[in-house]
Amino acid sequence: MKIKYLLPLTLIAIALARVTATTVVPPTFDQLVQQAELIFQGTVTDTKSVWEGEGAQRHIETYVTFQIADSVKGNAGSSYTIRMLGGTIGDESVVVTDAPKFQVGDREILFVEHNYDQFVPLVGIGHGRFHVQRDEETGRDVVVDHEGAPVKDLAKLGREEESVSAAEAITPEQLKSAVKGQLQAQAGHPAK
Repeated sequence: MKIKYLLPLTLIAIALARVTATTVVPPTFDQLVQQAELIFQGTVTDTKSVWEGEGAQRHIETYVTFQIADSVKGNAGSSYTIRMLGGTIGDESVVVTDAPKFQVGDREILFVEHNYDQFVPLVGIGHGRFHVQRDEETGRDVVVDHEGAPVKDLAKLGREEESVSAAEAITPEQLKSAVKGQLQAQAGHPAK
């Protein structure tokens, strides 16, 4: 009987998440760096979905653990776990539109804010995730955005960018270097 009432509530929550997710204004690179409490490069070592809450508040959350390769802002330690709303347990799933999905072995650069306090603890939801992948043509690692498009110009994040080939995409080292440069610029020019 309780499950009959939980289903409509869950569907309403998912519908609201879809409305919210579609209204996210893509952050600029400056906003990504400034808003992030923690920026790191890491590899997914574990994902675990669990039931949380009781009664009408019961929902699925997923914990994603990363082995940290490089802390760029803040100190993530050697291992760091983020908590996100949604996931799959058995044949039951809760899907949050535009939320990133992680798999063991994924290499990522994440811009984390309010971990354990918001439903997706990344700046701009998916915009705070940069996937690192190997370019088969050049053999070098490149950075792609949350939609899988190679990132070429950080100044154009959050704006329309013409199609970029993986050969033109920036490397993880270039992205981390740009973050460090932005952090130094922000330290030299405190907010007014």
